[in-house]
Amino acid sequence: MSLLRMSARTLVQEAAANKLVEDLAAQFRFAYGYDAGASERRSWGSSLPALASTLVDAGLGDVEVLIEYPVPLSSYRVDALLAGANPTTGEPAYVVVELKQWTEVSPVPDSEDLVTVKGMGNRALLHPVAQVRRYCDHIADFTKSLHGREHRISGVAYLHNATDFGVDQLFDLASDEQGQLFTGSSKGKFQKYLGERLAPASGARAADSLHPEAVSPSKKLMAVAAEEIADRRQFNLLNEQQVAYSLVMRAVQKAKQSDFKEVIVVTGGPGSGKSVIALELLGELYRNNFTALHATGSKSFTTTLQKVAGRGASRVQKLFKYFNNFTHVEKNGLDVLLCDEAHRIRESSNHRFTRKDKRSDRRQIEELLDAARVPVFLLDEHQVVRPGEMGAVREIDAAAKAKGLTVRHVDLDGQFRCGGSRAYEEWVLRLLGLTSGGPVRWEGDGLFRVRVAETPQEFESALRARQEEGFNARMTAGFCWPWSEPVVDDEKRFTGLVDDVSLPEWDWRRPWNVQGDRSVGGYPSKNMWATDEAGFSQVGCIYTAQGFEYDWSGVIIGPDLVWRNGAWVADKKSSKDTVVARAAQDEFAHLIRNTYKVLLTRGMQGTVIFSTDRETREMLRGLVSSD
Repeated sequence: MSLLRMSARTLVQEAAANKLVEDLAAQFRFAYGYDAGASERRSWGSSLPALASTLVDAGLGDVEVLIEYPVPLSSYRVDALLAGANPTTGEPAYVVVELKQWTEVSPVPDSEDLVTVKGMGNRALLHPVAQVRRYCDHIADFTKSLHGREHRISGVAYLHNATDFGVDQLFDLASDEQGQLFTGSSKGKFQKYLGERLAPASGARAADSLHPEAVSPSKKLMAVAAEEIADRRQFNLLNEQQVAYSLVMRAVQKAKQSDFKEVIVVTGGPGSGKSVIALELLGELYRNNFTALHATGSKSFTTTLQKVAGRGASRVQKLFKYFNNFTHVEKNGLDVLLCDEAHRIRESSNHRFTRKDKRSDRRQIEELLDAARVPVFLLDEHQVVRPGEMGAVREIDAAAKAKGLTVRHVDLDGQFRCGGSRAYEEWVLRLLGLTSGGPVRWEGDGLFRVRVAETPQEFESALRARQEEGFNARMTAGFCWPWSEPVVDDEKRFTGLVDDVSLPEWDWRRPWNVQGDRSVGGYPSKNMWATDEAGFSQVGCIYTAQGFEYDWSGVIIGPDLVWRNGAWVADKKSSKDTVVARAAQDEFAHLIRNTYKVLLTRGMQGTVIFSTDRETREMLRGLVSSD
């Protein structure tokens, strides 16, 4: 829930006693596992007392203030959620408040919902009314007690240091119940607004009804893709997600009106919404007759999008391509090229089957940059798992600069996979040494569950129990066992899969997912393993899991990565991935840790981990309490 909860009157007292910021910092450290930044602490010390005194002066001192209230199934937090009773009906009422210390703001030209702020450079930010409006929609969408009662929640942006005159252009964006704007000079109007929605009575009961709160699960990307592309918008983009969307649409409109080209680079961790943004953009562009294509370097991901998003519509299926499909396309022939999973861009589009007359002497990044007026790259640099993958921000920036192109960057700091648990993603990064600090204990955060299994039987049983409860669960493993073709008889009829993932010490064996692009014997093809219900009984590898999500993720850490003397040791001899094993030792070690990072961050609700190595299991048990 929120970091702190108290009445507005108590909040004023806490601030006056100089206790508020330190109490919030302590709660933040406990909840998220790292310290709040200096700017966040300054914001707490300035903005929260201003809000609290506004409430008390309006006679609303008993309204409950939920500080840093989490947006369901994300790692975003609203500055304050006010809980009280409606003065007319007596039913629970809520006001989402986004607090800003801005004093001078300018709109981004040709965009209604993007702004720049004095003192913060030229970085595009989402208009605060658009921001709070989306928070309201998202909270209402995923909070069960508000389903069918969306009228109970409203939102405001409160720029307490500003005047109406100083930010007058912000008022050009239309307001509604989910988003209104007030400044320090319109404090009286703000208090009148609050008095119309909240009674001068205790808000404790309304706040209690939100805790504990079971949220509805987020819409799965594949389940709604067909409707998203062909019909209407399905996803509610938040903060930087909407910034990325708006920057692309702005660039498209400018390119339509003039000889204009711009590159957009969107970075973010697992589940931060990169693919959601790509589908939102593709759907909007598709419906408005712009020429746009979606491309990835993953056959499984692209094939699944073609089959699910383009189900029954061959025209829609053709919107999904691969990075190596743009070798000989017309320069700027597309309006937009959406390069999803762009960390998988390779040095060249040529491969061993490329005909001589079809080979290109250009780098793949140059081909993608040339293909469209607005090339968009969405990537996570921690997901580079094979030698030769070149999708890094510095590579894209350098290639664009060499062509004289402007590049705009958006960093998605929110997260929607892993239950919205940024603490879990940080835990994984530290566990694998992909960020500084070393492994730490998993203390839990109420959003995500982690379990270490003692045996493969316990590992599979825990995941099967989730599957039988109606959740989507999958088993994955490092590429430490051979991957056999399906078994056929003398007449080429399928007879079964080989139990390649073999752990004889525990008498446990399971097959890898099917190698081919077609289902066999009731087993889904490799491209559909992550989304087909029949995929549970096979073990997936990095190449079938990357880019997908499921409720519960099971990860077998094989002998290619073991813990020795307080550090990870990567063993090339244990890898059956011949391409990765050819890398130099330092690169191999980095790629293997990236591989397990990808596997460990596929789950939305929890992860079950099993290591085939005793010493590694002991280390993991020391970090994770019994579930």
